[in-house]
Amino acid sequence: MTRRIVFLLFIVALTGCNSDKPKLVVATGKVMFKNQPLTAGSLFFHPEPATEPAKISSLLQLDGSFNMKMFPHGDGVPPGKYKVTLAPELASRIGKPLYGDPAKTPWTIDVPDSGLIDHTFEVK
Repeated sequence: MTRRIVFLLFIVALTGCNSDKPKLVVATGKVMFKNQPLTAGSLFFHPEPATEPAKISSLLQLDGSFNMKMFPHGDGVPPGKYKVTLAPELASRIGKPLYGDPAKTPWTIDVPDSGLIDHTFEVK
């Protein structure tokens, strides 16, 4: 009897975990600053209109590349419109604080159902 209850709880938990996962599509690219890859920081996607805090981010790699991930669901982002920011610390370090503020960033992106591959963001 106990095994049966544990098994049923396991099945309910397993199916319940998958039902809340949004559709995710790939979102990759690079961030460039003064014709050089921007590194040592993070990139964030903020849903538009703002509904909740950003849980979509990527660490910038040594070549400036990013691969967006949505916590806790994994690789990718839901299709839709986003404001894009650098981590505030990174934006301040390069002297471009507007790029670290979702209300002031000049970057926006519309991620289609097919995903976004090799998009380049240029810090101006």
